[in-house]
Amino acid sequence: MKIVVDENIPFAQQILSQHGEVVAVDGRTMQPQQLVDADALLVRSVTKVNRQLLSQANKLKFVGTATIGTEHVDQTLLNDQGIAFASAPGCNSIAVGEYVATALLAAAEYRQQPLAGKSIAIVGAGNTGSQVAIRAAALGMQVMLYDPPLAEKGGLATSVSFEQVIASDVISLHVPSTKTGKYPSYHLFNQQVLSKLKPDQILINACRGEVIDNQALLEIAEQGQSPLLVLDVWEGEPIILEPLVKYAFIATPHIAGYSLEGKMRGTSMVYQAMCQALQIEANDLSEKLLPEPEFSQIALKGELTESQLSKLTQLVYNIFADDRRFRQHGASPTGFDKLRKFYPQRREFSALQVVNQHKQANLGALGFNIQENK
Repeated sequence: MKIVVDENIPFAQQILSQHGEVVAVDGRTMQPQQLVDADALLVRSVTKVNRQLLSQANKLKFVGTATIGTEHVDQTLLNDQGIAFASAPGCNSIAVGEYVATALLAAAEYRQQPLAGKSIAIVGAGNTGSQVAIRAAALGMQVMLYDPPLAEKGGLATSVSFEQVIASDVISLHVPSTKTGKYPSYHLFNQQVLSKLKPDQILINACRGEVIDNQALLEIAEQGQSPLLVLDVWEGEPIILEPLVKYAFIATPHIAGYSLEGKMRGTSMVYQAMCQALQIEANDLSEKLLPEPEFSQIALKGELTESQLSKLTQLVYNIFADDRRFRQHGASPTGFDKLRKFYPQRREFSALQVVNQHKQANLGALGFNIQENK
């Protein structure tokens, strides 16, 4: 069997090589001729799986994307050609939740304003939005969910209005990119909406760049009227609106979900789906391939303040290191892609065992591995 895989899908070659020939390629520059005689194709969001790419795929039976988003894949085309398809919904939701929690704690420390009691409106209450909600609640925030499509399907008990969203202390975006349908997300935050936001608010985008009109945001930021900005995604990636970067409190190159555990889950999910589709026996090696973390245990002697909790989160994930690298090297298209391609190993909070003499419930809810000291 021949399996073509994006070279940046972690551990894919080790896991897949037991089933045949693995051809690792650059996902952004993948060419049709590379799919000749391929039985399976594993990609990330940088690869547009369309008619042109598949024009020479004479044996293709399965396409998998190791991402939660699927807008880069023409699923209608795959269905018409009898090619099985799978994605990895929720694979990096924990990582994004931890990114947002880390950013929130850093913002609170920067402004010297506690998060407890503040309102946060989470736009999009799916896998990722739900993980953000868990962590925001653990920080003592008032959580509000806005997801009209999910609410209409009966999948959301309570949904606030959009007016309540734009009036909240924090707005965190977690929706797919859509231009059609009843609730398109493209430029959901346009000039009209952005003009209603205040500098004392926080606006976080860790879903898709085009959910915010970046040019309109830049104009408002230049006037000193934008909220405190945490931007992980950018309209037009990898070609971004470079002047906007300097106005962000935290700026990163679409890596909010880039934990090692999250990447591993994505690889594992599409691997399992591939085996099922091609009727081969799965032998998932992902758990064995996960390396030991740099820091595995820490002992706490008392209750943590928000400032101390911020330092604890950054012990596992140094969000400002990502911010510095991006500002120094990531504004160009090649720099943006290079930072993502060579992203350093980042672990999730669960990799750190916290020995806690005083039970602090929010540590477990935030995702840390709690070991009670009896």
